[in-house]
Amino acid sequence: MRTDRKLILEDGSQYYGIGFGAEKDRVCELVFNTSVVGYQEILSDPSYMDQAVVLSYPLIGNYGICDEDYESKLISPSALIVRDRNENPSNFRATRTLEEVLEENDVPGLYGVDTRKLVRSIRDLGARRGLITGADRPLEEGLEIIRRTEIPHDAVKRCSCRKKWYSRTANPRYQVVAVDCGMKTNIVRMLNRNRCNVTIVPWNTGSEEILSLKPDGVFVSNGPGDPEDVPEVSGMLREIRGKIPLFGICLGHQLMAISCGARTYKLKFGHRGGNHPVLDVRTGKIEITSQNHSYAVDEQSLSGTGLSVSHINILDRTLEGLYSEEDKMFSVQYHPESAPGPCDSSYLFEKFTKMMEMNKDA
Repeated sequence: MRTDRKLILEDGSQYYGIGFGAEKDRVCELVFNTSVVGYQEILSDPSYMDQAVVLSYPLIGNYGICDEDYESKLISPSALIVRDRNENPSNFRATRTLEEVLEENDVPGLYGVDTRKLVRSIRDLGARRGLITGADRPLEEGLEIIRRTEIPHDAVKRCSCRKKWYSRTANPRYQVVAVDCGMKTNIVRMLNRNRCNVTIVPWNTGSEEILSLKPDGVFVSNGPGDPEDVPEVSGMLREIRGKIPLFGICLGHQLMAISCGARTYKLKFGHRGGNHPVLDVRTGKIEITSQNHSYAVDEQSLSGTGLSVSHINILDRTLEGLYSEEDKMFSVQYHPESAPGPCDSSYLFEKFTKMMEMNKDA
């Protein structure tokens, strides 16, 4: 196999492959996803902003790209790395190939890489930054480019909506304000399916404006980056906590915890994929969940916050869910809307509507 592109990691390791998509040099953090299907949903998930996604499943692109399956208007990852890519999809719904979409959105791809070795490296040594570049670039030059490239801290600002917008449903019973920190489309669908009219607002919308919309509940979405980079959201939550039912997922979960005084920390390599077992400590039930995050809430920091633990990750015992009955709020680290992923956790949207119902009756 004749290689023309390569990945240089900040530890000096190199992985050679063949370029596809946009022929761009790009510095980004390397993460891996273990999903078997759903590469289009992964590409359009804003939580992957500024990251190069390594897909552990070996063949990608075989069912093409379908117009109806995007999870946002953005193609968020900075790069895509796969073992093999298929540019002749067999799917009557397909409208584009994977390579065409990467080209259109200026995203470089790399295939022919030993992704098993690369995933094991990320798992064992942790997430690191890397440079996708030409195969002939000298190693020291590539390492200097990585060192000079600043780590961005405005990912949520770049992927959130600019103005508020609405998603209506037939026979609505609840009015929900959803704070867009990088929200996936299926979240809005799930809220609509549970009889919620949804007003989606930008990430930096203040508490007064949110409460002026007279919602029955507030939802805080997933999103990219370090939760400490968006104090505006945790500050807003601190001001409305206890006044109205709150539901947060992923980044929203972390921001709710911070608003109550808890701390977060960065995981060694994060959780990504649709096969993570999570235990509901109150019922003993195990859910197979879809996840995508680099940070977690520090369980040791919960003392004095008023928060209680609802869910724990079975694989590494990290905290996966919190709640406060007094403040009418709950959150989970994983993605109950999935897309892609299992549907074990979709009941959480029903739980949110029941909480809003009880609050209206009170």
